[in-house]
Amino acid sequence: MNRLVVIRRQEHFCRERASHDSERKLFWLAEAEIWEQRALDEIAFHFRECNLEVPGRSHANSSLSLIPN
Repeated sequence: MNRLVVIRRQEHFCRERASHDSERKLFWLAEAEIWEQRALDEIAFHFRECNLEVPGRSHANSSLSLIPN
């Protein structure tokens, strides 16, 4: 998740630049949007990685199986 922190910092930097650079405000806001999308992609990637099915482990063996029928 360190990568996400770096991406969010870059997004923040672009938004800060937009607030201080009125001549190129639209450019910096567009850059911030690109970084925001990268952050969302990174989150989605991390989510998929964390939810890959582990070989030998089925849903019956997960914590959900503790719920009585």
